[in-house]
Amino acid sequence: MGNEELITSALRRFISLGTLAGRVSTSIAGDHLLGAVLSGPARQARRTENLVRNATRVVETLGQLKGAAMKVGQMLSLHEGLLPPEVAEVLRTLQRQAPRVPAEVMEYEIRGALDERFDQLFESVDFAAHSAASIGQVHRGRLRDGRRVAIKIQYPLIDMIVKADLKNLRAALQALFALISDVDFEPMWQEVHDRLLEELDYTNEAANMRRMAELHAGSDSIVIPRVIDEATTRNVLTMEQVIGMPPEEACAAATSRELRDRWGAVLFEFMLRGLLRDRFLHADPNLANFAFLPDGRVVVYDFGCVKRVPPELATGYARLLLAVIDDRIADIPAILSDMGVAMEDGSQVPLEMVAAYGEVFAPIYRASPPYTFGEDPGLYHRLIQLGLTNWSRAVEIRFPRDVVFVDRTFAGHLGNLIRLGASGPWRELAEQYARQAVAASS
Repeated sequence: MGNEELITSALRRFISLGTLAGRVSTSIAGDHLLGAVLSGPARQARRTENLVRNATRVVETLGQLKGAAMKVGQMLSLHEGLLPPEVAEVLRTLQRQAPRVPAEVMEYEIRGALDERFDQLFESVDFAAHSAASIGQVHRGRLRDGRRVAIKIQYPLIDMIVKADLKNLRAALQALFALISDVDFEPMWQEVHDRLLEELDYTNEAANMRRMAELHAGSDSIVIPRVIDEATTRNVLTMEQVIGMPPEEACAAATSRELRDRWGAVLFEFMLRGLLRDRFLHADPNLANFAFLPDGRVVVYDFGCVKRVPPELATGYARLLLAVIDDRIADIPAILSDMGVAMEDGSQVPLEMVAAYGEVFAPIYRASPPYTFGEDPGLYHRLIQLGLTNWSRAVEIRFPRDVVFVDRTFAGHLGNLIRLGASGPWRELAEQYARQAVAASS
């Protein structure tokens, strides 16, 4: 497999991650020593340079190791609000890396998982990977009853690799985050740790798919592929093949604005409903996990990362949305405090910090005309500038672990709507679901 080979030796992976942790820690010590003799802009420039250098080291090592190491890096790369923009940009390169394993190896894996059922169930399987991810590959096949299916097959030994990596990764990544601040790394790490272990169990993903299908039964906007239970195990997930337009084509300027608007509204409502009504949130917003149908529906794939949202947190997000919609920005610090988001000393997040973000997001929820994502090319730039401006204080914010994947989902879908260039009834949808959530909690 050359450069794409999965490194499966536990000792080799331990040495790689241990070396990474040591290099980052040494760099931190040197940065502290040099920082003691620098001040002002020079000190900040030095710190940013060191951050990027160490983030690059992390990306190079995790990208080489693939598997769980790369998956953790990919998860962290989506939490841009917790990272300096320069570091987030480096980590984003992990989104474009994935191993591919030879066909004969994957055939061995599925036959071992299904035993005699494989020949009983499948007429054919294409063992050339249709797509590859960090812990498994997707293949296409046909059942003996004629149905076309998509089959997710985990890489060999990935369960063992993940569990070993999780022990070793924590030290390396905690060292990187120590460069950013003294913020408690534990809540984010525990959330990433638990979600990754869930993704290893395809029976859990199958249960997520069945639950999501129940919630969206009869929907005229969301399509959930049906799980083939008899061909699904802990490390093999078989589902009906539902093919739609890929994101690159859906987002292209040649695709009608009407369709892109419809798909954008579907994605936005799918997120709101998962967070505020069902409290069962599809928390992997990578646009590659969606396909688009010419009748305006959206196909949803990949249910390994689903967040069960606590009722009080869903209510908190509903109250935040209504504060923005109703132009009550001054209420946001108290709402955040009720959600468990506060400064390190327990005080509320300063109003001037949240007010600046409120000004950026408020136009999305204006009554008219409908906001068009992507029409304002400065949106991301202003968010990045706010991040840079507030970073020194933002790292002092403490938050409950449950917000990590919710915020990831919001940020991811913001990017999706920008890629689609969608206009839509954002205010009406947000207000509808938010008011229902608040009413249901009282």
